[in-house]
Amino acid sequence: MSKSPITPTIPLDAQGVLHGFLRLPHSRDDSAWGSVMVPITVIANGDGPTALLTGANHGDEYEGPIALQDLAVSLRPEDIRGRVIILPMMNMPAFAAGLRCSPVDGRNMNRSFPGTPDGTVTQKICHFIATELVPMADLVLDFHSGGRTLDFLPFAAAHILDDKTQEAACMAAMQAFNAPYSVRMLEIDSVGMFDTEVERQGKVFVTTELGGAGTATAQSVSIARKGIRNLLIHADILSGTPVVEATIQLDMPDDRCFVFSQVSGMVEYLIELGDTVAQDQPIARVWSSDRTGDHPTACLASRDGILVARHVPGLIKTGDFVGLVAVQL
Repeated sequence: MSKSPITPTIPLDAQGVLHGFLRLPHSRDDSAWGSVMVPITVIANGDGPTALLTGANHGDEYEGPIALQDLAVSLRPEDIRGRVIILPMMNMPAFAAGLRCSPVDGRNMNRSFPGTPDGTVTQKICHFIATELVPMADLVLDFHSGGRTLDFLPFAAAHILDDKTQEAACMAAMQAFNAPYSVRMLEIDSVGMFDTEVERQGKVFVTTELGGAGTATAQSVSIARKGIRNLLIHADILSGTPVVEATIQLDMPDDRCFVFSQVSGMVEYLIELGDTVAQDQPIARVWSSDRTGDHPTACLASRDGILVARHVPGLIKTGDFVGLVAVQL
């Protein structure tokens, strides 16, 4: 395989604090010799573990970028042992446009790993992260929230893995993050995910869903900031005492947790995030949006549990996600 065309503008193995970019040449109509510049900060102090902290894998999710920008200007080398690599806006083209997917090539970064050095812009960025940054890391934290189309209860998550030793380490790190909710998470579409690539490399991986609706709140950013600090303490990179508050344990055991719409129209939610729901109970109903006289179609829960996530826009299409019902442990 050919070498990555991406060049860091800072050394990734230097001590101290360095702010720079991952520079990817990108010739386009408005800049013949232009570049995509992905911001990166490296903070290092001696030997120790390495944490890779990423945000804006999807460009319309903001808790991670805000908290990581704060960390990049506030974390001091003398406060840590080891190294922290910070990518606040890993999908920079999507982030700059406020979109989930890149406007350059239309690709969803979180379905494009491990990437390729001779592919599209998104695939090239993924390849560099997967082959250069992830191998350096002992721990990876990838921030997510619902973006413009989803809203979540604020949770940290780890996945069920074949390697039970690795799974236990991921679950422990997820608990250390200490979000209001902690989820054993099932992915319904894991091919090409950053999560999948990091876990394939045997790393400890934690992800989040900290809200959504295309914005960040004071609460959701506060959860992100606390979680970063707790996780760095857990990894023995940062000294101090973690802030530990009550967390509700949730499980996503199978695909019955997910509810999808079988019709298009105007969605009316019948319960709120955090409410309990029983199997076969309607969580929402969809009204016709182009005629009167039609009764609404109910969207039913397939299991007992708690409504953890929902669709945000008022209109919904056939096949769109309606709700996520997780089981309290």
